[in-house]
Amino acid sequence: MKNKLRNGIALSIIPQIILVKWLGGHPDWVENYYSKGLYPIIAKFFRTLFGWIPFSVGEIIYTAIFLLAIRYLFKNWNRIKTNKLKFLRDALMVFSVFYFTFHVVWGLNYYRIPLSETLAIKDKATFEEIKSLTEQLVIKTNELQFQVTADSSALVQLPYTRKEIIEKTIAGYGSVDERMPFLEYQNPNIKKSMFSILSSYMGIGGYLNPFTNEAQVNRKTPLFRFPIISAHEIGHQVGYSAENETNLIGYLVTLKNEDIYFKYSANAYALSYCLNAVHRTDEKAFEQIFAKLNEGTKKNYQELQDFHDAYENPFEPIFKSVFSTFLKANNQEDGIKSYSKVVNLLVGYHERYPL
Repeated sequence: MKNKLRNGIALSIIPQIILVKWLGGHPDWVENYYSKGLYPIIAKFFRTLFGWIPFSVGEIIYTAIFLLAIRYLFKNWNRIKTNKLKFLRDALMVFSVFYFTFHVVWGLNYYRIPLSETLAIKDKATFEEIKSLTEQLVIKTNELQFQVTADSSALVQLPYTRKEIIEKTIAGYGSVDERMPFLEYQNPNIKKSMFSILSSYMGIGGYLNPFTNEAQVNRKTPLFRFPIISAHEIGHQVGYSAENETNLIGYLVTLKNEDIYFKYSANAYALSYCLNAVHRTDEKAFEQIFAKLNEGTKKNYQELQDFHDAYENPFEPIFKSVFSTFLKANNQEDGIKSYSKVVNLLVGYHERYPL
């Protein structure tokens, strides 16, 4: 490739960034022409192309790129040291191509109309509203836990394999009610990650590969949380990028599943976020509410905590910091904290549609 072309591709990152930020100021355009126009076509193409393959093509590609990059650096290290500017130019060229491709195949969804507007719910909540919903979720979660186990102190154990949970999650997307027609999901493409152990050490429950539109889920995740993880990642596939929004989508799709174990998983999931929100503001109120929770659900929460503790390592905070920076660069100003913003959406949704 000639130097002029390389220079042009590298410098094209500047107008690309300007264009993306400008589009960010026109969410109605992004919604109508990209998220509801171009993106569904792209997503359907990739899910049709790769969905039938039992393993993740994207993870194979990522691995190949990583190995080729290491090989390139090893073979050309002396030349890189003597031509630093040329190497930086080439690196910027690669990043420019990545940036362009990422936004065309999925990334512009970060700038679409907020889900709260689509559902006509508010996206802000007071502490008293959060506390009230938390108390309601405790009652509902206790009811479901007892229905499943007939023993308030018993751990809830899903009687399904992870493959069956994925199949039930896909079916759940096919039966969402008329409130959420925008969650139509065709040509399913969700797979258990080949890098689940690495994902566990990095604190990842799942992720969407935007370049192949494959949803990967961490096969090590405790079963009672697995339905939510699966539904969350499909939420990314159907075109929602913001983490608080896909948290809400994952919750709603799992909650509306006919299976009682899924309903329990959804309620326990929403409750965990609400309990954390209460704890951050008023520890005494948290202790009073948490004391009302069935011991069986507390054991499920401990199961999840034990899982995270087993993979705790000094590098996880570094990864989370990098991921948080990525989210902030993509229109999520709260970074990784945006996950917990689902509490506001939960309050808004259940204010309009009571539990």
